[in-house]
Amino acid sequence: MTTTESRERIVIVAGATSASGRAVARALVDSGAKVVVVGTHQGRLDELEVEIPGVVGERADLADGDDVLELAMRVHASLGRVDGVVHLVGGWRGGGGIPGQTEEDFRALERSFSSLRHVSRAFWDDLVESDAGRIAIVSSTTVERPTAGGANYTSIKAAAESWLRSLADGFSKAGSEGAAVTFRVKALSGLERRLADEVVALWAADASGPALNGRVTTLQP
Repeated sequence: MTTTESRERIVIVAGATSASGRAVARALVDSGAKVVVVGTHQGRLDELEVEIPGVVGERADLADGDDVLELAMRVHASLGRVDGVVHLVGGWRGGGGIPGQTEEDFRALERSFSSLRHVSRAFWDDLVESDAGRIAIVSSTTVERPTAGGANYTSIKAAAESWLRSLADGFSKAGSEGAAVTFRVKALSGLERRLADEVVALWAADASGPALNGRVTTLQP
């Protein structure tokens, strides 16, 4: 069994200014990782750098592929190749049954999926070549039990889970020690600390076989 730990790992936390992002960033810093916190609001990133000494704030629109490539160049130049991506870009929009699944809501939710695609592609070689590459997302329990009022939201979450399974297959075919992991929640509020602990533990788990790579874990209160 091959195990490792998060100490000295370079990890990107996308959507870092949310409550869950803050919890994950703090836990990773406390475990000894070098953490790059990414968001779109410079003021909130500045606050986060004060709140959690040691994190490096990077402003980027992750739904913009060119912006993500520029982010990757800056990270590589200042810190080196990354060992992990924790993608927490999301948000809820829904209600109104099927007729209420508006194009505006769908396009807004779709940005989170686009950002996942851009970030995972930009840092893919890093994750494959790392001896402990990790990428994780937070999905929803509604993927297994969709509702009419959440059709847009759940469709995007299902697409994100499918993308993670594809990344898991990519790790396996590359013979990499990398792992793609999905955490499902009914609601993330109140589970931020649990999520943070689970993320840190990704670097202490066996990455070989299905034990970690491709894992889907439901977090309960």
